Amino acid sequence: MKKSVETIDVGTGNVFADLGFQDSGERKLRVQLAMRINELLQDRKLTQAKVAALFGVPQPHISELKNYKLSRFSSERLMHFITMLDKDVEIIIRPKAKGHESGLLSVLVAA
Repeated sequence: MKKSVETIDVGTGNVFADLGFQDSGERKLRVQLAMRINELLQDRKLTQAKVAALFGVPQPHISELKNYKLSRFSSERLMHFITMLDKDVEIIIRPKAKGHESGLLSVLVAA
């Protein structure tokens, strides 16, 4: 009986880059923003209908947002939604971190 050898590829920390998406940074950023929006909505216990009215979009779009189907949402639009939930969005530009081939996009939540 021949033993099979399994190999494990170490990920980059960005699943979209690992899957070969050209816009992997943008996709990762949108997921991070959507995660924060969904946390804020869960904390407020708002229905999808109330969120839709607040954001000025149809309710099915909120369902897509809640389920991370983000093709219709730009990062700018998601940041706008965050401001509509009484939160500030701050963008900081700094030198690239060592060890990264390209610049890093991340969403940090202030306490």
